[in-house]
Amino acid sequence: MVIIAPSLLSADFSCLAREIKSIETGGAHWLHLDIMDGHFVPNITFGSSVIKALRPHSKLFFDTHLMIENPDQYVEDFVKAGCDLITIHVEAVNHLHRSIQNIKSFGIKVGVSLNPATPLTHLDYILEEIDLVLIMSVNPGFGGQEFIPTVLPKINKLRQMVEERGLKTYIQVDGGINSQTAPLVVKAGANVLVAGSAIFGMENRQKAITLLKESIK
Repeated sequence: MVIIAPSLLSADFSCLAREIKSIETGGAHWLHLDIMDGHFVPNITFGSSVIKALRPHSKLFFDTHLMIENPDQYVEDFVKAGCDLITIHVEAVNHLHRSIQNIKSFGIKVGVSLNPATPLTHLDYILEEIDLVLIMSVNPGFGGQEFIPTVLPKINKLRQMVEERGLKTYIQVDGGINSQTAPLVVKAGANVLVAGSAIFGMENRQKAITLLKESIK
């Protein structure tokens, strides 16, 4: 099954609880939470306090993507807020294995993200330790960017790595995902799709999610 994870970054921030309910009843599997600090990426979104406030309003799997510097010092806050998975960037930490073990120590799932130009070799010695790899198909920092097609061979190579090692690691793709690009990334090997404006940009969220699901059948 391919998991659909709408990105809250594209939602109407004036009514987040209602926005989340619309995608939950519309057939989404996960909720993708983009945390940006204005340093690692050129934008600021929200923090753990917002997630804590939203947690009682949804039973969705909270998939949290930390696009921040020094993520280790904030992990506990996000765990306490109710996150089910925390993904950190290879480019944002000095000691990746230590950071992964820190997240795992709280009993939640852990992911590692790579920017479009970051090679898969960073995963060589930690792939067995993680639950998810997030391949960015845009440069992180803003929603609504166009998909970078050169990441497709990268996704395919990662799928080969996962299967050769006999792992069940999720392969997530984030950036420019819609009904045109979704079939391409799924064919390449992805099984978790983050979509922002393609879902929250449509008034009928159930129709938007169904359209995305139908495109990858």
